[in-house]
Amino acid sequence: MKPGINPGINPVERVFRSAGVTGWLHAVDIDDGREVGLRADEPVVLASVFKVPLLLELQRQAERGLFDLTERVGVPAGDRTGGGTGLAAMLDDATLSLRDLAYLMMAVSDNTAADVLLARVGREAVNALLDGLGLTATRVVQNCREMLTSLWVDAGVADQSAVTQACTDPEVVARLSALDPAVGNRSTPREMTRLLAMIWRDEAAGAASCAAIRRLMALQVWPHRLASGFPFDDVAVSGKTGTLPTLRNEVGVVEYPDGGRYAVAVFTRSFGTAQNQPRADAAIGAAARMAIDQLRTHI
Repeated sequence: MKPGINPGINPVERVFRSAGVTGWLHAVDIDDGREVGLRADEPVVLASVFKVPLLLELQRQAERGLFDLTERVGVPAGDRTGGGTGLAAMLDDATLSLRDLAYLMMAVSDNTAADVLLARVGREAVNALLDGLGLTATRVVQNCREMLTSLWVDAGVADQSAVTQACTDPEVVARLSALDPAVGNRSTPREMTRLLAMIWRDEAAGAASCAAIRRLMALQVWPHRLASGFPFDDVAVSGKTGTLPTLRNEVGVVEYPDGGRYAVAVFTRSFGTAQNQPRADAAIGAAARMAIDQLRTHI
């Protein structure tokens, strides 16, 4: 154990402190409601985790017949939101269906795809959905472009390309409004697990729409956060990450072969400002595993 870490503290807290982060966590058994939490009702910055309620509203509007998810949308090469994955990394004009844009948004956290879809459904509609589900602490107030633009404006750099290096400076990080949950897209760990549990129980939308969301969350490609805590062939992990300077998040559902299924939300903020945060990434999986193990000891 590292010096200065009290062995009597909450074991989940110990995981976070050992990784050099402040952490927020909530885990719940989807079927019986037993839960484990740490700062579970404090506001947190969603970063790309906001794409989960966005996807839900997309599916619900399609259910109501407002559009067909096979409708194809043009995405010009000159109008891409930064992010380094998906459409932002492509050089040519593209045309994709709404449902394939949703796939890119969830599988590789494509910011351009998210902005196209948010423009289509409307952020007011996403927030009305959240209100209707009783998730009043969860708000979507920015698209990805607005979020990323705030970084380079607050950092005082000329353009987006200089942000990554600038945001390794602690003085720059201290003035980033994107890291303030009062300013940007926000929620609490408990509200995010409630949302996931409703999706997994087919309560957030029609059964087909909820199944479509579960499918896309299972296709996420990143194995280094939540999934790292569950390295088993017979345990399924579906998730959505979120990343900003010093912030590493993931929410998801872990499903065991005995039928146990657990929604978990983990949000972290690192004490350090390095671009790469492997200890924070690993802590998400370790803390989630510890929380779910606590729930499973009562099976």
